[in-house]
Amino acid sequence: MAALLRAVAAAAAAVALFGTLAACEPTAGPEAAASGRRSAAAEPALPAPPAPRPADRSPLGVLLSAEQVLQTAGRARLHYWSEVPGGATDCADGVLSWAPPALQLTRTAPGATGRLIVLGGVSYQGGDTATAARLGGRHWERATGPDGPDGRPQTPYAELADQLDPLQAVTAAAAAGDLRLVGEELLGKVPVGHWAATTTVADYTAAEADLLSPARRDRLAAALGGGGVTALTLDLWLNDRDQLVQLRRTGSSPQGVLDQLIEYRDYGDQLAVLAPPESDTRAAGR
Repeated sequence: MAALLRAVAAAAAAVALFGTLAACEPTAGPEAAASGRRSAAAEPALPAPPAPRPADRSPLGVLLSAEQVLQTAGRARLHYWSEVPGGATDCADGVLSWAPPALQLTRTAPGATGRLIVLGGVSYQGGDTATAARLGGRHWERATGPDGPDGRPQTPYAELADQLDPLQAVTAAAAAGDLRLVGEELLGKVPVGHWAATTTVADYTAAEADLLSPARRDRLAAALGGGGVTALTLDLWLNDRDQLVQLRRTGSSPQGVLDQLIEYRDYGDQLAVLAPPESDTRAAGR
């Protein structure tokens, strides 16, 4: 029970990370026709010519190809918008690295300044004048993740990073029994294939068995299943390189809807996630 309560509390913290941002809207929708420590995500990535696409262009073949593409890329820029049961929304721009893990997000609501950095098992929140006023001049609050079943700290905000991870979304969609091609579309001016699948929160997280530990899958399930959500619809838009350029994940519950839209770009580029200087941080609770 204590482990479950910690998972639920962590999920709530991720949902509330950037507060309720009523003015925050997605930049596109599924109907669109048109000096610190540096993570390994900052290592230079030389542009590579597009690899020939596999001959198997069945729905499963395309998603398996996308998995390989994402495993190679390892990182991307993203914009996300999310609404959870109860009506809270948030949105941010940032950088996500899933190999090795690192996350950096900046609020994108008008007038918002809050930032989050997760690197090396440590999270940093703040980066604004309000945080500096609260912390006596230091701009960042430093914390480790909640203790896991083994008593060791877990990765902070892992459930948020896992919801943003394109490889996990593609893996879950590939495991769904009704994966299908909706059609060829334009996203802005980019031709894309629109794929869709339905699954459950339990099956979504079970599909990540090769990617996540059991404890981390439990935290992801608590986040996606908040408010009583059990079933998920996945919409994925892939470009001609089998890169996931947009993901929409939706569900419903008696308390409201789960609606998450994530846009990806600059896969594999030279993207840096930097920890703030230690002299500008203060440990949480001090």
